[in-house]
Amino acid sequence: MDPTSSTTVRRLLVANRGEIARRVFRTCRDLGIETVAVHSDADAGMPFVREADAAVRLPGNTPAETYLRGDLVIEAARKAGADAVHPGYGFLSENAAFARQVGEAGLTWVGPDPSSIEQMGSKIESKKLMEAAGVPVLGNLTAETATADDLPLLVKASAGGGGRGMRIVRSLDALAGEIERAASEAESAFGDGTVFVEPYVESGRHIEVQVLGTPEGTVVLGERDCSVQRRHQKVIEEAPAPGLPVATRAALHAAAKAAAEAIDYRGAGTVEFLYDPAKDRFYFLEMNTRLQVEHPVTEAVYGVDLVALQIAVAEGRAPQVQAGEPRGHAVEVRLYAEDPSADYQPQSGRITRFDVPGVVSSFDGPPSYGLRLDSGVGTGDEIGTFYDAMIAKVVVHAPTRDQALRQLAGALSRARLHGLVTNRDLLVNLLRDPVLAEGRMHTTWLDGADLTALAAPPGGERAAELSAFAAAVALAERARLDRPVQQRIPAGWRNVVAGPQVTTFLRGATGEELAVRWYGGRGFRPADLDGVSVTAAGPEQVTLETDGVVRTFEVLVDPADPERVDVESSLGHIALRRKPRFVDPSAQVAAGSLLAPMPGSVVAVRAALGDVVQEGQAILVMEAMKMQHTIAAPYAGTVTELSASAGQQVEAGAVLAVVEAAASEEE
Repeated sequence: MDPTSSTTVRRLLVANRGEIARRVFRTCRDLGIETVAVHSDADAGMPFVREADAAVRLPGNTPAETYLRGDLVIEAARKAGADAVHPGYGFLSENAAFARQVGEAGLTWVGPDPSSIEQMGSKIESKKLMEAAGVPVLGNLTAETATADDLPLLVKASAGGGGRGMRIVRSLDALAGEIERAASEAESAFGDGTVFVEPYVESGRHIEVQVLGTPEGTVVLGERDCSVQRRHQKVIEEAPAPGLPVATRAALHAAAKAAAEAIDYRGAGTVEFLYDPAKDRFYFLEMNTRLQVEHPVTEAVYGVDLVALQIAVAEGRAPQVQAGEPRGHAVEVRLYAEDPSADYQPQSGRITRFDVPGVVSSFDGPPSYGLRLDSGVGTGDEIGTFYDAMIAKVVVHAPTRDQALRQLAGALSRARLHGLVTNRDLLVNLLRDPVLAEGRMHTTWLDGADLTALAAPPGGERAAELSAFAAAVALAERARLDRPVQQRIPAGWRNVVAGPQVTTFLRGATGEELAVRWYGGRGFRPADLDGVSVTAAGPEQVTLETDGVVRTFEVLVDPADPERVDVESSLGHIALRRKPRFVDPSAQVAAGSLLAPMPGSVVAVRAALGDVVQEGQAILVMEAMKMQHTIAAPYAGTVTELSASAGQQVEAGAVLAVVEAAASEEE
């Protein structure tokens, strides 16, 4: 992009997918700009493809085959008659070579000059540049220069972000191995396996500053706090950052402006800092030369449309925008298809229902107080294994921080989200946690936390028991109404004295059995729940009175999978599956079987058939949704079966290997 030239964008291609493509399309519609989507085969039926004015297929499924192929993206722009390319974030958004190719093709690049991307693309070189510009930085180390006094250390990918290619190292003996693993993950995610090592600040806060470089100078649009993270990936973001001293906030803004001006930056960018509250000091981490996932919170409190500002700068115009003071407070959460209680294991499959009540609109432009939803998927869409598992960003803008936290927790708790295990309950619990409410969060807050407790439904075990009973009653009513004859006979009625009926469910992702014992006839009553009575029963709604408290439970059966039952109430969402009476013998697996936890690819096999292995020893490494997962031996023993091989694509539940337990000394 030549900052001295001017042009008019008429048809824009978004070189990205999902919610970011939809986000850019919304601004384009407001500006009267036609839109072009590119999509992989896996994404052919996704909402962003349907919403574009034109769409071009990129053959294949993986990012390497599709969204990372700059030549295919530029050819798609040529075919569709696009005159501009917006990179979104991720994929090619910070690829200087691609930005140059866009310009050489005669297209307008909606982003910074390629030279700016190059200067900030290497975290190693950018830190040297920032140090020369007077921006505080952390020291650079290598595997050879690091000492025990430098511990703990952080191994970090030089290209990319999102926590991929990042490892915390607390022992020098482990450094070489962690560098190797981080480099492998970075190569897979970004095509660049370069990593570096720096001191790791414990209990620091992640503060980032939004900048906009224009022909008339750099505008600073405040800061965001992104300290709530899991595995170095952001979970909750907010603007402005709470609890910063006035002088520190001003110094952060000044440092970010100096960083942008050091490379003559144009367009929207983010300068990230690590803030040490104990010392009231901050250090430059990196500059993201693109739009950030968390940009909506800045848009909310400053009343701007950052995508529109990006396009204005790309067209050679100097948009009239003043930072001013932020209005109110905005909080964003990232809603993921993942199981926090299983170490955030990514999930894949179909979303059977997705509804967030109270959304003001998907995007408000100049913001008003309320709820905003930026999503890439909806009811009936699939979360696949080739891309990130984020379902949506949910944002609340309110007059105060306390109101924003409360309103966002309430909106999430009332959302209907079925079909997959998600981090919804974790987010609700975090938003209501005193640590967040009091502004005491830091980047390692969730490390070592009791994730099972943090991700538990708000109603606890009692919610599961009551929901399962309500489901048993609703299913009995459904069965009675479905019978062609004898419809007047009450559900569960018997003409002889007998014991209770038993309906057995498998609960959530764990498959834990939950048996409900109940009596039918002229009314329903539980056999094991004291103080509980049924006041109304139907095939879709059941009302229970518990010790004088009345609650209604909504029971939803998935038409495409009748064994799946979702129960919603004020106690939260409980996902159940009816246990079949008879188990198919072919579905049984041998003891010691190592199963694929999700669909994905095997990237490494670290044992051989016949090997004697120890408990916890790595047997295989899988990759799914751009993250690597180690599958270890459940106990000491011998590898008696090994069906997996490197490069193999496997389905969830596939048997990858079998470890036969070693005989005990007593035997």
